[in-house]
Amino acid sequence: MSETRKIIGKVKKIGDLQTFGRNGFKKRELILTVEDAYPQHICIEFVQDKTSLIDGLVVGQQVEVSFDLLGREWIDSEGTAKYFNSVQGWKVTVEDHAKIPGTPFAAVGTISEEEPNDLPF
Repeated sequence: MSETRKIIGKVKKIGDLQTFGRNGFKKRELILTVEDAYPQHICIEFVQDKTSLIDGLVVGQQVEVSFDLLGREWIDSEGTAKYFNSVQGWKVTVEDHAKIPGTPFAAVGTISEEEPNDLPF
């Protein structure tokens, strides 16, 4: 069993929902910019019921994405093997949720010292 893989970056682009084939396979892409010595733009795909995980995200938002790294082999008509990789997201955590107004994760308000603190603890 492999370890959980995570990546932290800023949302660069949120793709539209795409549907393929007769069975209605659903896919959506999220592009993250990862700050490194040379910034990297990583495409993470979300499929089927996971496509809704990126609803409500905002460009510029800092997020952490848990993902699986998948690989597959394809043999072409001449018998040559080709290899493909995909990064498939399955969990998204908003890192700077209080800084993005209007998101479902934004802070509702703060308590000032003038307001009475009537909390029971």
